[in-house]
Amino acid sequence: QVQLVESGGGLVAAGGSLRLSCAASGRTVSSYTMGWFRQAPGKEREFVAAIRWSGESLYSADSVKERFTIVRDNAKNTLYLQMNSLKTEDTAVYYCAAKYVASLGSFRSGGVNSWGKGTHVTVSA
Repeated sequence: QVQLVESGGGLVAAGGSLRLSCAASGRTVSSYTMGWFRQAPGKEREFVAAIRWSGESLYSADSVKERFTIVRDNAKNTLYLQMNSLKTEDTAVYYCAAKYVASLGSFRSGGVNSWGKGTHVTVSA
């Protein structure tokens, strides 16, 4: 399995931007599809975006794709989520995740092998 450590969360005003990072470690990071889930207060955890080693990516919805960008730096084994035009409804704990040799659709369905501890994102009105 890979180990995941997130950073970059915080408090931001609506309309602002944040970049989340996720550092991955392990012998076979390249074999994992990686991505982000989030869990808002009182809600279930939901898929946000995922990316394969090749750079192929998937987003949960067009409304997310228009504002968020998932990037993977393979040389650094680091995953990023650039979040722009943030809305109050984006407030959540964001979790980095990895799934071994998974298609993007499979990753979205869950069954993740590794989770980070999460980083809090709070968007104020």
